[in-house]
Amino acid sequence: MGQGRQETVATSLAGAVTEEISASLAPVDAELERRYPGDPGTRQPVHTVYVPGDAFTAGTIRSWGGQALAALDEHAPDPASFAAVLGLPDELAEPVYTRVRAKLEREPVEDLRVDFEDGYGSRPDAEEDATAARAARLIAEAYAKGTAAPYTGIRTKCMEAAVRDRGIRTLDVFLTGLMEAGGLPDGLVLTLPKVTYPEQVGAMVRLLEAFEEARGLAPGRLGFEIQIETSQAVLATDGTATVARMIQAAGGRATGLHYGTFDYSACLGVSAAHQAADHPAADHAKAVMQVAAAGTGVRLSDGSTNVLPVGPTEQVHDAWRLHYGLVRRALARAYYQGWDMHPGHLPTRYAAVFAFYREGFAQAAERLARYARRAGGDVMDEPATAKALGGHLLRGLDCGALDLAEVTAATGLSRADLEGFAAPRRGGPTASAR
Repeated sequence: MGQGRQETVATSLAGAVTEEISASLAPVDAELERRYPGDPGTRQPVHTVYVPGDAFTAGTIRSWGGQALAALDEHAPDPASFAAVLGLPDELAEPVYTRVRAKLEREPVEDLRVDFEDGYGSRPDAEEDATAARAARLIAEAYAKGTAAPYTGIRTKCMEAAVRDRGIRTLDVFLTGLMEAGGLPDGLVLTLPKVTYPEQVGAMVRLLEAFEEARGLAPGRLGFEIQIETSQAVLATDGTATVARMIQAAGGRATGLHYGTFDYSACLGVSAAHQAADHPAADHAKAVMQVAAAGTGVRLSDGSTNVLPVGPTEQVHDAWRLHYGLVRRALARAYYQGWDMHPGHLPTRYAAVFAFYREGFAQAAERLARYARRAGGDVMDEPATAKALGGHLLRGLDCGALDLAEVTAATGLSRADLEGFAAPRRGGPTASAR
């Protein structure tokens, strides 16, 4: 009754009130857009592999993949044995194992960092110069041949006084080498370690600005990751969250925050036996990082485990279970990237990632499809949840846990549709399906 009745609409406020409010909030609107642009919508690697500069060769990626496959052949040669080690349910044993092997053959490393910091140490200047120049040449050749990891770059020494000049020179040698070899690759990533003050981030920004000016690059072409490895990076002397100030000091150039498990733990006095990615001190630091980065477009990465899967089969299985559990724990806490220290970590990195996305696939697909159709169900999802569901499916696609055909069949959505849900316009409705 009364459904077809035309309602009379009346208001009490003059239009000038809306205009006044909008004018007063214009600076806030601009600030929101500048400081919180949202996720960039590009692929995020599931891990970062660090290789010392002197150990990096043209065959590093293929060697890591081969060693990882050999570890599977020796210690878990079939789906059932691998699933038994990790506690995978029967329905995931075959698809996870098959995808892990295929990934190790096709793309064993998603993000490679040639290390000139802790993994490389202090060397004569001439030696580090030559190693940095060699790294640039090998990386340029790999991109030209199509054999590079999707993301590749270097970690220099930090901005502390004792090693600052050396770090700046190494970065200069490396970037100049890439430019001389044809230009900067799209997947280039730079990592700044042991940052304690926002001013050190500002110094990195100035350094990159100077390089862009010297080589005629577009302003802002170079970005960098910030490693959170000290207590000062999390909490400043005035009680504020330093990491939030670091993001702002980067002026839009910060691409990621990487947690350094062992340096941070040692900084807080955690004994060596208890330094781990799941220590309460680690959880606190990563929670602060997560809140500081939310909405800024700066992505998060967990640290690593130093327990290597080497030795007899029983010892390898114990290390695999530990690593698998840590990766699954991080994924549940929205840390979708982490560090891997050894080729033997690759099988469990991908097993954990693939199991995570495949376990959540059916429910995520059903809920997003229902939301897209505006259909009902036993869960009432909101636009923010649709964004999370779309992001879950996209991350699964990017790493190889899911195939586009199966996602489209389950949701009725294209990849472009998923991207619309995962990155809705600010202030507007979540993008709808086709």
